[in-house]
Amino acid sequence: MPGTRKLGRASDHRKAMLRAMVTYLFENGRIETTVTRAKEVRAMAEKMITIAKKDDLAARRQVLAYVTKEDVVKKLFDEIAPKYADVNGGYTRIIKTGPRRGDAAEMCIIELV
Repeated sequence: MPGTRKLGRASDHRKAMLRAMVTYLFENGRIETTVTRAKEVRAMAEKMITIAKKDDLAARRQVLAYVTKEDVVKKLFDEIAPKYADVNGGYTRIIKTGPRRGDAAEMCIIELV
């Protein structure tokens, strides 16, 4: 279930951060972040892709309520969701890259498959 990790943030800051990270993931295809954040981003990104696969007005409005940029929503519905039309889940990949230099947090790259 997404949203169970608090990530050391207040709820409004956490929701805004995850929305921004999901938007950035769809915009660029990959993000470098910590493992716990990546697991939360994966859950929400896969939900957004699953909703976008329906490709109707209600689905578009649901995704627009979460993703912060309209051009990213257009890209999600026109390019990303049709690519996964016959796949049930598993749209993202997390690759661990080792500890961060400053605080030794476990880093990874999350990308669209």
